[in-house]
Amino acid sequence: MESPNRAPLAEPVLNVHFRVFRSSMTSWNNLFAEAAQFASSLGRERVISISHSSDHNDGVVTVWYWA
Repeated sequence: MESPNRAPLAEPVLNVHFRVFRSSMTSWNNLFAEAAQFASSLGRERVISISHSSDHNDGVVTVWYWA
């Protein structure tokens, strides 16, 4: 039982972070593999999502995560 004089423990503060994988020379398979390896290193509980886009042969994959 908690003591009535103790304040409850504060929840850890998490912020949204991102890491961008971008290249006009690397294949989509390699870009996705790099992003997947990074996301796997974070662990499922920290990954929010993975997004991608392309513009004039410039591929971008972004991993969004909690930290």
